[in-house]
Formats: sequence, C-alpha cells, structure tokens
Amino acid sequence: MKVLLVTGHPRADSLTAQLARHARARLTAEGHTVDLLDLEAEGFDPRMTPADEPDWDDPHKEYSPEVRAHMRRVADADAVVVVFPLWWFGLPALLKGWVDRVWNNGFAYGREDKLLAGKRMLWFSLVSYDEAQFADLGWQDVVTRMLGRGVSQFCGMRPELVAVRYVYEALSVGEGAFEVLDGALDELTGSGS
Repeated sequence: MKVLLVTGHPRADSLTAQLARHARARLTAEGHTVDLLDLEAEGFDPRMTPADEPDWDDPHKEYSPEVRAHMRRVADADAVVVVFPLWWFGLPALLKGWVDRVWNNGFAYGREDKLLAGKRMLWFSLVSYDEAQFADLGWQDVVTRMLGRGVSQFCGMRPELVAVRYVYEALSVGEGAFEVLDGALDELTGSGS
C-alpha cells in the first residue's frame, strides 16, 4: 500500500513528531511505501491565496504549482494518515490550511468521479483530556464528525474506510501513545499484529 503520512508540528521532538516517525518506520518495515509529508519541515504555507481559492463555476481550475504537487501526493496514495495534536478542538492552522488549499473543488470534491472514494483515511489525534471527559463534553462526537463526515466523506471517501482515533491524556500518556497508534495502524492495514 502507498501511504501519505501527513504531520506538521512545529517541534521535531514533540510526541506528534515521534508518533509520525514511528508510523513511518512501522509501515515501511511492513513493506508499505510511505511518503512523509511534514508540512512544517517542507515550509508549507497554510494561507489561502486567490490562486488556490475554489472557483465554484470552474471545477477544472488550475491551482498553484505548490497545491497541484500536494494534490498529486494525495492522488498517488492508497491511504492517507494524518498525525496531529488537537488544538482548540480542531486541526492546527498549518494542517487546516493544507486541507483548505489542497482538498479543493475539482480535486477532492466537485467532480463526477470520486477521486478519493477508494482511499483509506486515518485521522490520528492527540488530546489532553481523558477519554471520559472528552466524550462527556461532546468533543469526541464533534471532532469525529467534522473529520470523518465533514472532510473525508464530503470528499467522497467511503465511511467504512475512514477512521478517527485519539491518544487521550497526551501530555502524560507516554509509551501508551505508541500502543494506540499501533492499534490504529493495524486497523488501517488489516494486519492485526
């Protein structure tokens, strides 16, 4: 399987970055091809520009060269794995800007053939709350719905191929985060190891 592994934490020593490296090593060891897209390291600009703003009347609009390159990376993947911290109950600005600019009209949606329909998707998020509190406050439902339905399914991905998973108590969980990631990767690849 070809996996696009996306992350974008500003610190290379963060738990988010460590988990992304772990995912890359594990997937590669299992024989998968991994394209690591570290938005921070690659200097991705999350700001929307007129060149990448959707044109609702033209699904064939040609976007900027940077965005077209990112679109190719998404299109070439069989699975997309996004590893990120949940900040203010949403995607960090760098990652949100990547979705805004790249998952665009005429590419991820707004086309008759659903380009992303057969792709697997794993949103893997680190949250500071414990699981019960996160659920009791309603955030688990909101975030899962936003990522699973609002982004993935809106872009034509089949619900059974989309997963949203969380590392709870990310500020103190330690090695447990890697176990949660391994379980999510088992689901993604069907390896069950």
